Amino acid sequence: MRININHETRYRYDVPLMRVIQALRVTPRSHQGQDIVNWRIEISRDCRLEAQEDAFGNIMHTFSADGPLDELSVLVTGEVETQDTAGVVRGAVERFPPSLYLRETTLTAPDEAIHNFARALAAEKGENRLDLLHSLLDTLPAEMTYDTDPTHARTTAAEAFALKCGVCQDLAHIFIAVGRCLGIPSRYVGGYLRRSDGVTDHDAGHAWAEAYVPDLGWVGFDPSHAICTTDAFVRVAIGLDYLDAAPVRGARFGGAGEELSVSIHIDQAQYQAQIQG
Repeated sequence: MRININHETRYRYDVPLMRVIQALRVTPRSHQGQDIVNWRIEISRDCRLEAQEDAFGNIMHTFSADGPLDELSVLVTGEVETQDTAGVVRGAVERFPPSLYLRETTLTAPDEAIHNFARALAAEKGENRLDLLHSLLDTLPAEMTYDTDPTHARTTAAEAFALKCGVCQDLAHIFIAVGRCLGIPSRYVGGYLRRSDGVTDHDAGHAWAEAYVPDLGWVGFDPSHAICTTDAFVRVAIGLDYLDAAPVRGARFGGAGEELSVSIHIDQAQYQAQIQG
């Protein structure tokens, strides 16, 4: 599948800021099942984008811009060719052994309720790692209600699990927390999803989890849709949790009354859609 992506992040300030510094993890890498045809980042302010890799091997761009600024936008556009690998990730950059992804973080630390949930899965499915992960993939969505109101970027897995609601980020964090309770290396993935229901406009990217399975390697699991990842997914950044893979992080100096808006358009490349139609 060839997927087109247009992702704009726009900031407005009631009181202009004097300087902004940002780190962007919005550029995917090619690996088996994912080939980057073209990709571009445009900043509304004259500045220099510095490309580098972070500790996890994600492509990261940094920039700074001097004010006064009452508006700033970051526009990402690109085209990605994808193939269905049944969720198995091969050929990706790996900076750390799988065991690193057993490490707890503030956002993924399990509480007693998550531990109990993990124990119940293990009691039912035994020790087979793939069986446990598919059971978790099937069971977790039934435990949770998709709701954008109660949670936010800093909501922990334990908090979202107690609320029994959240968004894709929350379900990914819970999946990771349960996986680590079961002794399965698990990590956070940020990226994009081309939906099959015709919805093309979104106000946020997508998030899912990857878990390490011996003899297979890393496998993508999307608990928001109860599926392993397919050719509809574009994988951008990985980490221990959301903070490691957040598309935009930074700091500003001065300014007040910030208004943030995100607009993402994801669809199938027109020529391919016409051929298939």
